[in-house]
Amino acid sequence: MSIIEKYFRELTEEQQRQFDALGDLYEDWNSKINVISRKDISNLYEHHILHSLGIAKVVKFKSGTRVMDLGTGGGFPGIPLAIFFPEVQFHLVDSIGKKIRVATEVAQSVGLKNVTLAHKRVEEEKEKFDFVVCRAVMPLEDLVRLVRKNVSKTQQNALPNGLICLKGGELERELVHLKNRSIFWDLSDYFEETYFETKKVVFTAI
Repeated sequence: MSIIEKYFRELTEEQQRQFDALGDLYEDWNSKINVISRKDISNLYEHHILHSLGIAKVVKFKSGTRVMDLGTGGGFPGIPLAIFFPEVQFHLVDSIGKKIRVATEVAQSVGLKNVTLAHKRVEEEKEKFDFVVCRAVMPLEDLVRLVRKNVSKTQQNALPNGLICLKGGELERELVHLKNRSIFWDLSDYFEETYFETKKVVFTAI
């Protein structure tokens, strides 16, 4: 928890309580349903919660913004972002039922009122959102094709509506055809831990 407070000093008492509760909740659920690598659960706050909050370092969602978390797994980046942005609506989607079950239980346990969850493939999701967020393993071009139908044409944020991904490694090849509508930020500019040396937040307008 101290690593979250190190970079986000403005948290309310309620947000501190919610972030603090995530440790025991994920440890408990992960022992029953493996949503985080067994080896990595001890790095929950750095590798999963703080990593998710990398988006909050570069994007400030306005109150009332609607965000879909694609392939949320156990709730990342959606649950940490929902705690950080209580006035923003988050819709967490995953095709694997047991992962959505964990995310649902965690969201309810910390008292999140701004989260809905759906066990479905993104192809089945018909709703519109201002942004889609994800921890991306798929190439950006493929992601853009998948979620284009879900991005609203109505703008309400300073940043145009689109896709916001947490990515790692070399992005030059991926961004070749998206350069004119993409921006990326190095998380090493915000977080000093070595884990973030190659991690980025990538925004693509849709």
